[in-house]
Amino acid sequence: MARWRDRRRQRAVVKTQVAKNKKQPGVDQVTGGKIPKSFVFARGKLPGPLKQLELDLRKLMLPYTALKLKEKKRNNLKDFLNVAGPMGVTHFLMISNPKSIPYLRVARTPQGPTLTFQIKEYALAADIAKSQPKYRCTPELFKNSPLIVLSGFGGGGQHLKLTTIMFQNIFPAIDINSVKLSSCQRIVLLNYNAEERLIDFRHYSIRLQPVGVSKRIRRIVQTHQVPDLRNLQDVSEFLTKAGYGSESEGDDEAATVSLPTDVDRVNKASNKSAVRLQEIGPRLTLRLVKVEEGLCSGNVIFDEFDTSSVYSVEKETDREAAEDSEKETSEDEPADSAED
Repeated sequence: MARWRDRRRQRAVVKTQVAKNKKQPGVDQVTGGKIPKSFVFARGKLPGPLKQLELDLRKLMLPYTALKLKEKKRNNLKDFLNVAGPMGVTHFLMISNPKSIPYLRVARTPQGPTLTFQIKEYALAADIAKSQPKYRCTPELFKNSPLIVLSGFGGGGQHLKLTTIMFQNIFPAIDINSVKLSSCQRIVLLNYNAEERLIDFRHYSIRLQPVGVSKRIRRIVQTHQVPDLRNLQDVSEFLTKAGYGSESEGDDEAATVSLPTDVDRVNKASNKSAVRLQEIGPRLTLRLVKVEEGLCSGNVIFDEFDTSSVYSVEKETDREAAEDSEKETSEDEPADSAED
């Protein structure tokens, strides 16, 4: 009876979690399709730092991810697939550490493809916080999905095109004409280095500050707290005294934009504001090593370690292009002779 009761309780917990997730919007207003949702979990046993990296990636994927996903040693890939269907999960991010070499696999459910990245270097969000004197990472930043920016992926082979499509579809699309600027508070940047074949993965927070307004004035407007003026004879000294009104924080160095709409009490429409990016982590340096057609299975489209098949797809496309050009020239020559 005890075992039967435990099973009923587990089923009840699963049903309540699915019901809660159904309250979230399930349709993307821009594309008309399902909003991308993700599972971030481990495959195999992970050391402490990689386990924390898994939690950092879950936080990065908020709000459309399972932040408190519970894993067990006996769980296999089919178990996650069975739960992913009813919950509308579209992507898996899997971290593994075979032979003490960390890997990150990004897969589209339920049929693939799957991209396997070797994690060359990584830094946790806690490490990023310790390296900055003024680290800002509030819970409000994770109420909306981050923006995605890809750099250096153009002009590559098919494996780079698949990487671009995968990361573009892992976050909800935005409409620049109707998006609220107040919801754009984070950005994920992926930069591909063609010479070293490495991908720099960075996670930043976006902050707007009005140009020409001192730090003290901004703090009063944002917090609505009266400053301590006991040591001053007049309120004007708060603005004119050295050390109060001269804090511009390098507005000239930051990129300035004119806001089309009001963002908050400080950043108003038609006023110039400085856009500042602050890294909040995690930080990854990745190398694409394999691309599979299916979900962690199927034909291998790209393999970094197999020298005979690394550029097999590119060679086939080049061969087809050469054959097409030869056909075009052969078809044009009789036409020219007939005209003569």
